[in-house]
Amino acid sequence: MILVTGASGTLGRPLTRLLAEAGADVHALSRRARPPEDGVTWHQGNLRTGEGIDEAVAGAGTIVHCASEPLHAKRDLPAARLLVEAARRQGAPHLIYISIVGVDKIPYGYYRTKHAVEKLIEDSGLPYTILRTTQFHTLPDMVLNVLTKAPGVIALPKGLRDQPIDVGEVAERLAELALAPGPARRVDDMGGPEVLTFEEMARAYLKARGLRRPVRVPLPLPGAAGRGFREGHHLTPGHAVGRRTWQEYLDERHPRP
Repeated sequence: MILVTGASGTLGRPLTRLLAEAGADVHALSRRARPPEDGVTWHQGNLRTGEGIDEAVAGAGTIVHCASEPLHAKRDLPAARLLVEAARRQGAPHLIYISIVGVDKIPYGYYRTKHAVEKLIEDSGLPYTILRTTQFHTLPDMVLNVLTKAPGVIALPKGLRDQPIDVGEVAERLAELALAPGPARRVDDMGGPEVLTFEEMARAYLKARGLRRPVRVPLPLPGAAGRGFREGHHLTPGHAVGRRTWQEYLDERHPRP
């Protein structure tokens, strides 16, 4: 049995589908009740309160922890602690955690929380695997969508680069790790196929959307976190194993008539 938290999210959806297609006994955690569907058994549980978590974890040989709240980052650590404690009560299931490249080097709030969750899992006594990846294509897409809603010049941070990766490819890697015979601790980081400046990504986005807007790159990101991003600690060019490029993502996500 493989339990996936955050199974209805951006990464959890393709992951549960791949595991079910591989013939695994797939169980998924959700805050609301759901009927079984497409080979997935759903469990209602709340990682904030702990309600239903013991029942969801019962019988799991592997837990893939994808649940996260980037807009409420402080909730992730207590949620992971509840999950770890429930897992311990059930024995010693293999716990797989999805993290982000650079969480140990960039002092950004969400990254600090992700790193704290990594340490919690490493010190839990449970067999574990941790995979760090670069940001999914969907994040810069969402950011640029917000930036283009306001009229006038689009202001972008100076010196920012990204190495976006396809969420489906990350799901494939997580499924591989979940179906493996045992834990692997920290595995190699996983990055997209190319490193681009945010200006390059924005101009490609505008072209894909058919938008004509002036772009300016006036100021660098401030503070220690901004310096960490400018220095590229969130990038992993030595592990550019992704296949789908930003342009290919845009062509599919925003097809021109």
